[in-house]
Amino acid sequence: MDSTELTTARLDPTPRRKFLRDALAMSALPLIPGPLDAEEREIDLGATCRLLPGCCAYSYGPDLKAGRMTMEDFIRKGVDLGVSAVDITVYWLKSTDPAYLASLRHLATRSAMPFSGAACGVNMAQGSEAGRAKSLANAKKWVDATNELGASHLRVFAGEAPAGSSLQEAMHWTAEVLKPASEYAGKLGITLGVENDSGIADRADVLLEIIRGVDSPYAGINLDISNFATKSDEEQYREIEACIPFATHVHIRDRFESAKGPIDLDRVWKLFVKHNYEGYLSAEYEAEEAPATGVPKLVAKVRALCRKYSNA
Repeated sequence: MDSTELTTARLDPTPRRKFLRDALAMSALPLIPGPLDAEEREIDLGATCRLLPGCCAYSYGPDLKAGRMTMEDFIRKGVDLGVSAVDITVYWLKSTDPAYLASLRHLATRSAMPFSGAACGVNMAQGSEAGRAKSLANAKKWVDATNELGASHLRVFAGEAPAGSSLQEAMHWTAEVLKPASEYAGKLGITLGVENDSGIADRADVLLEIIRGVDSPYAGINLDISNFATKSDEEQYREIEACIPFATHVHIRDRFESAKGPIDLDRVWKLFVKHNYEGYLSAEYEAEEAPATGVPKLVAKVRALCRKYSNA
């Protein structure tokens, strides 16, 4: 795929989340919508979207890293928190041994705690052919592990642009890995979500161009509502809205990473309803308060908003 193809390719609409139904069908709409005024925010709250609260294992990162919590403990914690599913951050899995992954899957089943997905640290913007091959192999490894867990979504990263490369080159290399990775994942019914994290994918326009270039129903956006590199809160909301039609999984925090301001979560949930998002909204806690007390507070906000705006 050359750079021209990457820029002009478009995703084929699919019914999997109706996420192109209106957002891109009307070509007159700008790519990055302008801010909503108060009247526009009063959208139809009788919409039938399903918004399900979840929690990321990353929320308990300090405890998992220190060995104070195991992944088994985290699955049980999801039950205590009252979420609909948990997102497994693979950094703290003991191994990818099939027997171990099967044991986690069995525990989740017996606990009535589904996996909304898994999250790995694969970075796809690799400047060398060998680097891209290694990244693809790593992505396939975690797709296989996700399949063993019985989950259907895997978070990946685009990553930083290699030294001396242009943004367009880094986008092309990312798509070069993401396309075959999503083809491999799709054969197992697994969707790859590229997170808008630090690196080339920290702005909506870049991330959307990559996803369009890959042109796969099994590639989308793992939308972290706090992670866009913007100079103002208002820009953050515009970036969030632009990405919702392509979102395959969502991570929720209550403060913006770059702008540092508190997130108006009620406003964000209205955007999810407006664009017919259906799926998991997983609390990803990273504040200074200890996870033992901080995570339940964030999860409570997520659960309350899902009850308010969802028919689930």
